[in-house]
Amino acid sequence: MAEENNENVVIEEQDANVETLQKRDYGKEILDLLDSNLSDEELRDRLSDYHESDIAEVLPTLSSEERLKLYKLLGNERVSEIFAYLENVEEFIAELTSQTAADIIEEMDADDALDVLDELPEERREEIFELLDKDARADIKLIEKYDDDLIGSKMTTNFVVVKSSMSIKQAMKSVIDQAADNDNISTVYVVNDDETFHGAFSLRDLVVARSTSTIEDITATAYPFVYASEEISKCVEELKDLSEDSIPVLDHDNKIIGVITGSELVDVVDEEFGDDYAKLAGLTKPEDLEEPVIKSVAKRLPWLALLMVLGLVVSMLIGSFKEIVRALPLLVAFQSLILDMSGNGGTQSLAVTIRVLSSESLTKKDIAKFIFKEARVGFTNGLIIGSLATILCSVYILIIEGIPYLNCLAYGACIGASLLIAMICSSLGGTLIPMLFKKIKIDPAVASGPLITTVNDLIAATIYYTLAGVFLLNLMQFAA
Repeated sequence: MAEENNENVVIEEQDANVETLQKRDYGKEILDLLDSNLSDEELRDRLSDYHESDIAEVLPTLSSEERLKLYKLLGNERVSEIFAYLENVEEFIAELTSQTAADIIEEMDADDALDVLDELPEERREEIFELLDKDARADIKLIEKYDDDLIGSKMTTNFVVVKSSMSIKQAMKSVIDQAADNDNISTVYVVNDDETFHGAFSLRDLVVARSTSTIEDITATAYPFVYASEEISKCVEELKDLSEDSIPVLDHDNKIIGVITGSELVDVVDEEFGDDYAKLAGLTKPEDLEEPVIKSVAKRLPWLALLMVLGLVVSMLIGSFKEIVRALPLLVAFQSLILDMSGNGGTQSLAVTIRVLSSESLTKKDIAKFIFKEARVGFTNGLIIGSLATILCSVYILIIEGIPYLNCLAYGACIGASLLIAMICSSLGGTLIPMLFKKIKIDPAVASGPLITTVNDLIAATIYYTLAGVFLLNLMQFAA
């Protein structure tokens, strides 16, 4: 025991002597370098130590003259990498001549170049586009022809490819030649003589391959791929599960026309979740901070109009129970409790269901098992919440209203039973409605939170007032 204590003391002393590594303020360091008296060559060498995203962060703090000087110092290729990290890139492009802007955009990957061009006014965009070289224009047009919801719109043309008929020596020379224009070389793609996709291998496999080996020996012919015309929403889960650095994108002739890189995949998944989140919130599309008010209104208004109509239906339904409300006005005080808890339960089930439905590997047995599970969750939650509501509401009515104890308990039991049934129905609704939407080929995220909540309001109000009419008014013969 003494030895163990001594070891702990030694460890603590060692930990105390370790100096905590402080996170550096790269932005300040870059600004200090730019303010220094270093020569252009020294400054360029020192700035090469910093990531392009760090340099992009300090650009807005510089004057236009300082930025232009920095661009000239770093060169078009490095500046193109920095521009890919800028938020409002059109403001920086506006400072450049069209030819300079074209020279910088030309150095970008085609997908990044297209993103930059899309931020520019139409006239300036066309002017710069015409100044790009033939290959850059062709790559941009290739990506541009695919709609935003298709994989082809997210690919890059930055990749290396070799023929399956090449020798190891020939493939190595080809990769070296292509590496001058393509930095995405960790995975090498293999095509047949007719240019159709054959497979892929890692650069490491090529480097360590024996000269007597063939390309076929190191090629993984079962390498995953996607088609450019595939919808992102339908294959994003498959892409997430793959651990490759990049995934080849094929056209309808099975020829490789681009790749989805790991960084682009992160963006794709983020955008897809953003779309689903927007739909869950009742929006037609995601919004951003800089978006004009008119566009935000246009995205929200359609759903709000639909929900208003459904809300009117709920109001009309409650109005149809006016005889019960007139006889038992105390029920109105607890109406929001029933409706809110029903909506909350439905929204929870909806969120879980959409996540489950994103998996393409679900079998009918899995779906049935999931529905049964959600029904049990709804029942358990409803039983617990309903029991608590019975006790709390009974006590509240007894204290505030001062009516007989048994009457208070009857009111509480009616509220608790309504909650139990409503939460079971809301859990099933939050599960079955998105499943139905998917069955009829509609995005299940469209069964959004507000829609589910409003539908559950209809069901919960019907359950609550029907149960009160049968149990309290007819059976117990309560009346105000």
